[in-house]
Amino acid sequence: MFAPRTTVPWPVVALFTAGYLAPYLLPTVVGRLDAGLPLSATEAGAVGSALLLSSASAGFLLASRVERIGARTLARIGLTLAVLGYGGAALAGDVPAVVAGAVLGGFGSGTATTVAATRIAAQPDPHRASTLGLLGVSALAGAVYLTVPHLGAGHGQPLAAIALTALTVWPLTGRLPGRTAPVRTRTEDRARLPHLRSGLVLAAAMPCWSLVQNSLWGVSGRIGLTQAHLTETAVGVVFAVALGAGLMGVLGASALGARLGRAVPIGAGTVLIAGCVVAGASATGPVSFAAGEIAWNVLYPIVLSYLIGLAASLDPRGRWAVLVGSASSLGTAAGPLTGSVLSAQAGFPVMGLVLGAALLVVAVPMTAVALHTSGRPVLAGGRPVLAGAVRRRGGSSAEHQVVEIAVEAPAVPDRGAYDTAGPRRAGAAPGSGK
Repeated sequence: MFAPRTTVPWPVVALFTAGYLAPYLLPTVVGRLDAGLPLSATEAGAVGSALLLSSASAGFLLASRVERIGARTLARIGLTLAVLGYGGAALAGDVPAVVAGAVLGGFGSGTATTVAATRIAAQPDPHRASTLGLLGVSALAGAVYLTVPHLGAGHGQPLAAIALTALTVWPLTGRLPGRTAPVRTRTEDRARLPHLRSGLVLAAAMPCWSLVQNSLWGVSGRIGLTQAHLTETAVGVVFAVALGAGLMGVLGASALGARLGRAVPIGAGTVLIAGCVVAGASATGPVSFAAGEIAWNVLYPIVLSYLIGLAASLDPRGRWAVLVGSASSLGTAAGPLTGSVLSAQAGFPVMGLVLGAALLVVAVPMTAVALHTSGRPVLAGGRPVLAGAVRRRGGSSAEHQVVEIAVEAPAVPDRGAYDTAGPRRAGAAPGSGK
C-alpha cells in the first residue's frame, strides 16, 4: 500500500507570507516613519507597536471563528484590509492617517496570519507547511531590504510592498475552503480546547521569547550604525544577507523535519539564539556585527518553525496555533520599545546580556511543553483519536462507530500462572515517558 502524496499547500504558504511580512519589515518601517514624518524615534516605534498589537488582537478575536466564517472569506477580508490599510498609509502624508492605515493594515495582517495558522494545523505535516511559509517570507523580506534603499526616501515604500504582497496573494484565496463547521457556542469551543495546560504554558512563554527577538531586531540598525560604524547601505546589505542565511536555516529545518523531535531544536536552538543575542549586541565592528546577525537569523526561523509546529500539534482545528501566534505578536509589539529603553538606560552590551538571560529562562517551559506533548495521540475536536481512526487530509479524523458488544467475562486464572508483563494497551503511554 502506497503512502498518499503530500501536496504543497501553496495558497496557505502565500497567505502565511502576506501575514508575516509586516513583522519582518518592522525595522525599515519604523526607521522610515522616523525619517519621513515629524515623529521621534520613540513615536515611530509606538506606531510599529500599534500595528503589531492590532495584528495580535485579530488573532485573539478570530481564533475560534475561522471554521464558522470560512477560511476563504476571512482570508479575503484580511487581505483587503491589508491592501487598504498599508496602501493608504503609504500614500498618506499626515501622521494621523498613517497611524490609522498602519493599525488597519495590522489587523488585516493578523487576520491573514490567523487563517494561515488554522490551515497549517490542518495539514498532514504542519512543520513542513510552516517552514515553507517562513521560506517565502524570508526570501521576500530579503528582496525588499535590498530594493527599498534604491527607491528613494520616505515611509511609503515598505508599506507599499506589504500592500502589494497582499494584493498579489488575494486571487489564491479561491483555493481555500469555505465554512467547514456548524456554528458552535462559545462554551462548546472552550470545552473542546485540548491540551489546555500545555497550550497555556506555551502561550505564556511565547511573548517573552518573541519580545527578546524583536527587542534586538528593533535596535539592530542603530547597533550597526553607531556601535559597529557601518553606513545605512551596509546595514541594509547585512540584513539582506542575514535573511538570506535565514533561508538556509529554514531549508535545514525542512530537511531535518521530525528526526530530532521538537524538544531539542526548541531548547538547544533557543540557548544558541541567546548566545547570538549577546554577541550581536556587543558587536563593535563590521565583522562581528555581520557574524552575529547572520548566525542569529539562521537559528531564529529554525526554532520558530518548530514552535509553530508544536502549537499546531496541540489542536488540529488550529486554535492553539492562532492563540500562541497572537501571544507571540504581543511580545513582538513590545520588543522595539523594550530594546530602545534598555539600550538607552544601560547600553547595547548590557541589553544583550539581559535579553540573553531572559531567553535562557523561557527556554525551560517551552522545552518542557515539547517533551510533554511528544508522542501524544492527536486530538480531533477535543477528543482522542481512537486506534483505527482514519486520518483525513484536512487534519480531522473520521472515527469508526463503536458498537458495544456484551460478552461474558471469563474466569480470572491464577496470577502466578502467567507472565505479568503482558502487551501494552493500545494508546497507553510508554514507560520511558517519551
